[in-house]
Amino acid sequence: MPRRPRIESIGFHHIINRGVARGEIFLKEDDYRAFLDILQVSKTRYNFTVHSLCLMPNHYHLLIETTHENLSMLARQINSKYAQYFNREYKRVGPLWQGRFKNWYVYDDKYLHNLIRYIEQNPIKAKMVNEIGEYPWSSSTFILNTVHGELLERSQLFDMLKSDLLSKELNHFELEEIDTFHKTVYKSIENRAVRQKQSSLEEHFEKFKTLSQRNSRILEAFNDGYKQSEIARYLKMTAANVSKILAAPSMLSQ
Repeated sequence: MPRRPRIESIGFHHIINRGVARGEIFLKEDDYRAFLDILQVSKTRYNFTVHSLCLMPNHYHLLIETTHENLSMLARQINSKYAQYFNREYKRVGPLWQGRFKNWYVYDDKYLHNLIRYIEQNPIKAKMVNEIGEYPWSSSTFILNTVHGELLERSQLFDMLKSDLLSKELNHFELEEIDTFHKTVYKSIENRAVRQKQSSLEEHFEKFKTLSQRNSRILEAFNDGYKQSEIARYLKMTAANVSKILAAPSMLSQ
C-alpha cells in the first residue's frame, strides 16, 4: 500500500510517533525532560505553537500549529535529536522509532478541541491516572502546575482549562469523529490542504426513499469527510438538525 501523502500546509497538525516494536522510549524522568528540552529548541527554531502534548512511555502525541511549511523538518529534528540522546544515554544502536512519524492535518475547530481532549485524556484511557492534571508529562498538568510556560505559550489549553470541557469524557460519537478525521485523505492544491472525498454529495443522496435511509446517508457522508454544515446546505436542512440526527442513538450504534 502506498504511503499517505505528507501534508505540510500551514496550520494545525496532530503528530504521533511510537517506539520500535512498541518499545518504551522514556525509561526515567530525565528522558522526558530531555524530550521537552529538544521540543523547546525545535519550537524556537521552527516557530510553531504547541497546543497540546502527552508523553506516554512508548509513544508521544503533539498537537502543534505551524507558521511555515516545515512540518517534516521540525518533526525530523525532534525525532532524530531524541533518538541520538536515547541511544547515547543507554549505549544502544539502531532505530528508536517504529517508522516515520504520523501526522494529520486538523481542518476544523471542533476536531481541534476534541483532539486536545483526546490527547490530554490519553493517560486516563490507559488507566494510568484518574483525572486531568494527575499525569506528570502532559500539557494540562504543566499548565495547572505553572511549569513549561514558554513551551506552551499561546496554547488553546489555557482557555479550555477554564471550563470542564477538558475533563468531560469523550463519548462514542466524538471518538468516531476522531477516527473519521484520522482516515480523511488530503491532497495539496496551491499550497492548501484539500480533503478528498470518496463520493460526491449527489452520489451519497441519490434515490433515498425514507427518512431512515436519508439519515443513514447523512452518516455515510459525514464519515466520508463532509462537514455537518456542507450536508445541511445540500439537503436544505439546518446544521442543528443534521447534528441531532448524527447524535441519535440509532446512529451511534451503526
